[in-house]
Amino acid sequence: MTASRVRAKGLPEPSQDALAHSRSLVDFIAQRIANSGGWIPFAEYMSLALYAPGLGYYSAGARKFGSGGDFITAPELTPIFAQCLAAQAMQALAATGGGEIMELGAGSGRLAVDMLLELQRLDSLPERYCILDLSPDLRQRQRALLQVEAPDLLGRVEWLDALPERITGFIVGNEVLDAMPVHLVHWQAGVASERGVAWSSTGFEFQDRPLPAGALLDAAHGLPITGPDYLSEINLAAPALVRSLADRLESGLIVFLDYGFPQAEYYHPDRSAGTLMCHYRHRAFDEPFFLPGLTDITAHVDFTAVADAALAAGLAVLGYASQAHFLINCGVLVGLERFEPGSLNYLKQTAAVQKLIQPSEMGELFKVIALARGIDGPPIGFTSGDRRHTL
Repeated sequence: MTASRVRAKGLPEPSQDALAHSRSLVDFIAQRIANSGGWIPFAEYMSLALYAPGLGYYSAGARKFGSGGDFITAPELTPIFAQCLAAQAMQALAATGGGEIMELGAGSGRLAVDMLLELQRLDSLPERYCILDLSPDLRQRQRALLQVEAPDLLGRVEWLDALPERITGFIVGNEVLDAMPVHLVHWQAGVASERGVAWSSTGFEFQDRPLPAGALLDAAHGLPITGPDYLSEINLAAPALVRSLADRLESGLIVFLDYGFPQAEYYHPDRSAGTLMCHYRHRAFDEPFFLPGLTDITAHVDFTAVADAALAAGLAVLGYASQAHFLINCGVLVGLERFEPGSLNYLKQTAAVQKLIQPSEMGELFKVIALARGIDGPPIGFTSGDRRHTL
């Protein structure tokens, strides 16, 4: 992708260094395709584009979160989001007697900082706050933010390279599942093929191949696909993560927050082009070959697949709700009472909360699911508005 093509799309122009970085990743992926016989699954392309060491979107140093990045996540909008999750964490820690919180994919570190500060205010700090984030760059940014805003709590934070053998307490993943590599599957007249990536003189291009026997074919056959031509995603990585967490969770609560649908909505006949989406400088589009390494690639979450994986692994599904219901149940409106009514900060926080809970914003598209072992009764975030019957 040249600078002129970026301008033609009406997008902010990257620096020459950024373009050179993207070209390096393109060369790296093209070589991987060549070494693999001229074709790789889209899931492999997405994994390299996002996580190739030193080159992928999440592995390199470009700013990703906030107004100066490519998108804004809920923790960046207001500390009230983290305060709500702290309330849910406190309940889970009390129920299990555990002293551990683990955050999957901590991004800028904003959620970790604000959760810890809120739990400190409530005199409910965990013994450890573990962060599993494989990006060295993001780890540095998380540590730097903690050192500035919560230096006295830094000693409780531990960065992990892999899941621990045993977990007791509270696990949270905010916008983690959508960033996991997905397979693209193309159904034509009821026959499923895998859409992968090839390399030609004009760059990356999609190419379909028959699906061999295996987990992906089994998953494709189990979906309610109708219509003569249908393209969508299957995320095998998210259920695999749930199984791994279940293997290690002795007792506790797992909460995932992300945008997505139950399976019947995800694979609705009207959604025949899938949900794959890319983000670059606060612009959204559906071209995953645009500036690899500089562009985020995501897909919506099939929450039915997440729930099914949890049940099969021996976990209970204790709740599934819209983000709006979850946050309201956890006290998001009460959080506004900490700010002086009419003040500039109050107005700013009110606008942020509205974005989090309004159906036309993040309130309805984003969902929250709770998986558990050794916990009875509904978590506080699901005391009303529970939609498990839709999964």
